[in-house]
Amino acid sequence: MGPAGPRLEDGHRPVVPPLFFWSPQLNAAPADQIRLLDVQALDVRLSQLAHKRKSLPEHAEIESLNKDLTQLRDLLVAAQTEESDCAREQTKAEQDVDQVRQRTVRDQQRLDSGAVTSPKDLESLQKEIVSLAKRQGDLEDVVLEIMERRESAQERVSELTERVSSVQGKVDDAVARRDAATQELDGEATSVAKERELVAGSVPADLMKLYEKIREQQGGIGAARLYQRRCEGCHIELNITEVNDVRAAAPDTVVRCENCRRILVRTSESGL
Repeated sequence: MGPAGPRLEDGHRPVVPPLFFWSPQLNAAPADQIRLLDVQALDVRLSQLAHKRKSLPEHAEIESLNKDLTQLRDLLVAAQTEESDCAREQTKAEQDVDQVRQRTVRDQQRLDSGAVTSPKDLESLQKEIVSLAKRQGDLEDVVLEIMERRESAQERVSELTERVSSVQGKVDDAVARRDAATQELDGEATSVAKERELVAGSVPADLMKLYEKIREQQGGIGAARLYQRRCEGCHIELNITEVNDVRAAAPDTVVRCENCRRILVRTSESGL
């Protein structure tokens, strides 16, 4: 049967075995353990660069501008549709006016020719000419009203076209700035990744395997320096029992923080 698990005493912190008992004991030269801190620092930098790349202010700026651009383009399409509809209405109304005008001309020619001699027919023809004149006037008013609406729509199209062009220019500028910043960050990330590969290659494989496993479990931090008896991973100070356990461990023993379980790297500033 294996060792008993942690137990609580009167609501206090669990009673646990030594720090390095949680996993099979692993040994690595102190210099290798310290190089692990270099790997960790490079991993932190890579995470920072990735976060910065994702959080570039240009991303939000471009998203906001594109929303404005979409709205303006919708308004522009609506204005263009209205102008097109007005154009068709105007053509139809002008055709109606032309038809009435042509009929009036024909009636007037019949009246002037003297071909119509019947008083009743003459009266009827004269009334039709008067009626056509009124109809023509009404239709011409319709044409004017349509022309005013069309002119207003054309002005709206012109205004929105300029606004779309202006916002598109801002989008293009923001995209250029974003791409330039992204390229710079990607270049630095590539450089850091190459350095990380070199440093990690000098660390024993079993130590790196443990580090990677813990780093995945602990939000990107797999190894932390023990500084003045405090774990720089969870920022909790070791109690006297924990300090004694670490002090008693051989220099090449890989110890881990009891609180956060990260690899705890000892240096001359550990306060032991």
